[in-house]
Amino acid sequence: MSTHSDRTQEIAVTVEQEPDINSPLAWRSLVNDHSLLQLLKERTQQEPAFKQQLLAYIEYSKKDKKWRTAAANAITILVRAGVQFIGADLQGIRIPGADLSYGVFDSAQLQDSDLRKVSLRGVWMRQADLSRAHMTGAHFYELPFLTEESAVRSCAYSPDGKSFAAGLRNGDISVYSTSNWERVHSWNAYNDTVRRVVYSPDRGQIASASWDQKVRLWDSASGELQVTLPFCANWVTYSPQGDRIAIAVSNFTVRLWDVATQEYIQVLQGHSDLVLCVTFSPNGKQIASCGVDSSVRLWNVETGECVRILQHGDRAWEVVYSPQGNQIASASDDMTVRLWDAESGACHFILTGHTHSVNCVAYSPKGDQIVSGSSDTTVKLWDVETGQCRQTLLGHDEVVLSVVYSRNGDQVASSNDDMTVRLWDVSGAVSGVVLSGHSSALGCIKCSPVGHIVASSSRDGTTRLWDSETGSCRRTLYGHSDSVFTIAFSPQGDRIASGSGDCTVRLWDVETGTCLCTFTGHSDNVQGLAFSPQGDVIASASDDMTVRLWNVVTGEVLRTLEGHDDKVFSVAYSPDGHRIASGSVDATVRIRDAATGECCQILVGHTGWVRDAVYSPQGNQLASTGQDKTIRLWDTETGECSATLIGHSDRVIYVAYSRQGDLLASGGRDKTVRLWDVATGQCLAVTQNFRDVIFGLAWDTTSDDDYLFTDNGSGSVLKWQVIREGDLCSVRLLWCATNGTLSITGASFQDARGLTPDNKQLLKQRGAIGEPEHLLRGRSRKIGTMASVVSELKRPSVGTVPDPSPLPNTSASQS
Repeated sequence: MSTHSDRTQEIAVTVEQEPDINSPLAWRSLVNDHSLLQLLKERTQQEPAFKQQLLAYIEYSKKDKKWRTAAANAITILVRAGVQFIGADLQGIRIPGADLSYGVFDSAQLQDSDLRKVSLRGVWMRQADLSRAHMTGAHFYELPFLTEESAVRSCAYSPDGKSFAAGLRNGDISVYSTSNWERVHSWNAYNDTVRRVVYSPDRGQIASASWDQKVRLWDSASGELQVTLPFCANWVTYSPQGDRIAIAVSNFTVRLWDVATQEYIQVLQGHSDLVLCVTFSPNGKQIASCGVDSSVRLWNVETGECVRILQHGDRAWEVVYSPQGNQIASASDDMTVRLWDAESGACHFILTGHTHSVNCVAYSPKGDQIVSGSSDTTVKLWDVETGQCRQTLLGHDEVVLSVVYSRNGDQVASSNDDMTVRLWDVSGAVSGVVLSGHSSALGCIKCSPVGHIVASSSRDGTTRLWDSETGSCRRTLYGHSDSVFTIAFSPQGDRIASGSGDCTVRLWDVETGTCLCTFTGHSDNVQGLAFSPQGDVIASASDDMTVRLWNVVTGEVLRTLEGHDDKVFSVAYSPDGHRIASGSVDATVRIRDAATGECCQILVGHTGWVRDAVYSPQGNQLASTGQDKTIRLWDTETGECSATLIGHSDRVIYVAYSRQGDLLASGGRDKTVRLWDVATGQCLAVTQNFRDVIFGLAWDTTSDDDYLFTDNGSGSVLKWQVIREGDLCSVRLLWCATNGTLSITGASFQDARGLTPDNKQLLKQRGAIGEPEHLLRGRSRKIGTMASVVSELKRPSVGTVPDPSPLPNTSASQS
């Protein structure tokens, strides 16, 4: 295997002679030519010399603005090809109009750069320095999110697009002006969840429905109550003419209400359970309804006759007509969106891709696109003509409850349980970009004991296997019907087990991705897994307060270990296989004899639940994490607590020993990862500016060097090199498998020019700062040149890390 210095020389960029100014790359913008970009992306991945040429264009743009078109083309191609600019010196580059969407620029130096009209959709710029950058026209494709005091259950644009209403779980209704997104009105409408808000076609009224109270009609300008309808309803909607209101009543019927006479004129009967949604066709002659009975029913408005029954595999939450009225879309707990012919009832497409219930769906005003929101926390955009997913929008942390298009279709609003409304610019989707990260937060990260594989599990219901050298996704394991909270490799590395919210444990073949066996028996979430050192037994910990031991070959339960008084979050075998440790919400760690199942010790000391408990490689120590913000180190012989590590400012989730057992890594709800000296208990380094709670970390145990894998709180997987320098310790990011979530925590935009007020507010919400922050409290190294960007990409995991030779770095004045 080549050393780091070999690869640096191999891919070094030669810029002694200027690139060819007559090349089409130098004078013709290719940023929007997606088919050509795809060809150039493939060429970049196959030809190192072409990659060097592109890097040279970027370097020369620092000195002379005549290279700015070439540099914009070059960096767009490189980002598409997967080149990551981690810590790169990009000061003063000129790349106006470039597309950096989903690119990785962690800790990059972009001071004084020309980023005018640059696309920054889903970009990773954590801790990057963009001080004094020229950013007029820079586009993040997101607006600042709206923050409410309660979960936002429903939202709607007014017909003229000038107002926006939100119905909250606490019973309030808020109205915003879309010109500046300032709240105009807010009033309490109910004592319980506002299930639905909708504007009348003339925008003069807002109709609302609540789970257990009456339908109410409000003056949209003043918020004054005008009419209370005598029905308890789940849903309400206006006819296109505004003369009728359809109501999903709690007695399984749909009622039609005459607005002028204020009397009901029709009752539609046929559903066998709660009706969750009702909507009029664009011409007002037909009504579609759906509900808990899994059916979508089509009704003739004049006769009240049910003319068609369409069937989902589980409850249907929402149904909508296309603007043309020829098609119907429905969203269901069966994790699909279905497109139906409104006349014949034929199913045109079944849109699959969400990994949990699909709760809401809406057509774009042109009818060429559909947006859906799911309990998997994602929002997806679909092409109506092909049924293909155009884009996945990430940013919500909880269940997505409502989605709606703006009047002109260039914006989507989505609301959810995290008390926010996200505003997405969907005017231009990215073509040809494949994202490898999970679509929801991680549950666990584990490294294979052999080979170069790291695995991650997620709330998106999948487990992914990554090449630990390159960061490329080797395989995705599908099969669980709920979040995958935990995973474990067999000692031989040829099998991996996964535990899920579907109460099962699955055993997979690592090479083929085949599910070999499904273990059933737990009655609640499976939160922890561990193989015995021999690999013949799997231990599983569950919210059902038990630990179960399974025969790997037969799938039979060998023993059920009871004794905890609450949920069991973790389980671990001692290195010699004689003991099993389990951590629980009951604030204890129980040590059991692996052969008999008898409890040998109960470790008491945490003042809240215990989230994780792991043995040191030598087996003489056990580390546990807790709700009390501490890590406790226990002597496995005596059961005494030998040290309490204090430093996290919130709950500590996971902990892991390094291969030698002398370092301990911990991550938690305070959005930091800490490295500890096991012998002294001293905190050696703190990695900050993660997006959210750290739910996964693991050490690479196959390398002589120290490599640590973490998540960033949003579904991405990161690889860090841990560098020991005497008594000091630092880390450096080597690669990041992103999922397209905008990540700008800790980035500096001090004195950046041309940012709009909306952009400034968005950056502030996402954790950007005025002054750049260092990656660690302590010494750290960073990649310093364009040459090192390439040499660090797919760098071998062995050998030392010398400082690369710098490229010419001539500063240039602004054009």
